[in-house]
Amino acid sequence: MSTSKKTVFTGSAVAVITPFRDEKLDYDALGKIIDFQIDNGTDAIVICGTTGESSTLTDEEHIEAIAYTAERVSKRVPVIAGAGSNDTKYAVWLSREAKRAGADALLQVTPYYNKATQKGLIRHFLTIAEAADIPNILYNVPSRTGCNISLPVYRELAKHPNIVATKEASGNISAITQLFAECGDELDVYSGNDDQIVPLLSLGAKGVISVLSNVMPKETHDICRLFFEGKISESAKLQLSLLDLIGALFTEVNPVPVKAAMHMMGFCTEEIRLPLCEMEDGNLEKLRAVMVRHGLI
Repeated sequence: MSTSKKTVFTGSAVAVITPFRDEKLDYDALGKIIDFQIDNGTDAIVICGTTGESSTLTDEEHIEAIAYTAERVSKRVPVIAGAGSNDTKYAVWLSREAKRAGADALLQVTPYYNKATQKGLIRHFLTIAEAADIPNILYNVPSRTGCNISLPVYRELAKHPNIVATKEASGNISAITQLFAECGDELDVYSGNDDQIVPLLSLGAKGVISVLSNVMPKETHDICRLFFEGKISESAKLQLSLLDLIGALFTEVNPVPVKAAMHMMGFCTEEIRLPLCEMEDGNLEKLRAVMVRHGLI
């Protein structure tokens, strides 16, 4: 990557859940989860992302959660705050507040629902990057947003010094390969899918922003560690051994299953905010069986 840009983290970052109790954020539970993650090798904490139910947090909760996380982490690992929106002006405000709250970097999802043309995407992300002088990680997840970052847009955005990386969850390996070929020197890439960590590492990815890491932080970290140590087959074998759990964590929309899993492990209540709701009984039993198989409960 360009010498003017610094890599935010290498390895596994957890897209951490937001625990609730009686309709409020449960900071005791969040603190225990953060410590559990860092104690087990997690390389960065992503707070208030999709897995953190950012859509249903109030502005006050969102900023408080970032501030609490930054204080609890206390510079042990980088804190990356979700600050994206489909309203550019709001994303600018949230990005500035997140920086003030102590975030080390920001995660910026593509505009959802109203979407954007590719020209609009460039202007959206550049406006945010200009407004908040902090590293920005783009988040490309067209299955959720209906909006995809094309290669020409990546080329343009990679020129900005504050746009340092992307979380690629498109699942399109061919397009991601082109991204590495054309922007790899200017933009770090992280896998946004837990079942594609090793394939993307093989192309030059710096790591993963992971849902799996909530329940298996050490193993998710080790997939990356083994790869970087040159133990490619061991890294691949470990990822393949966890495919059943990765699948179980996505039997329903994220973060419904992972929050149920964390509840089963004793970390938090299973409270989740509408329009998300508790898992179907059949899917919950499948998740429980896989977790038993992996010794998690």
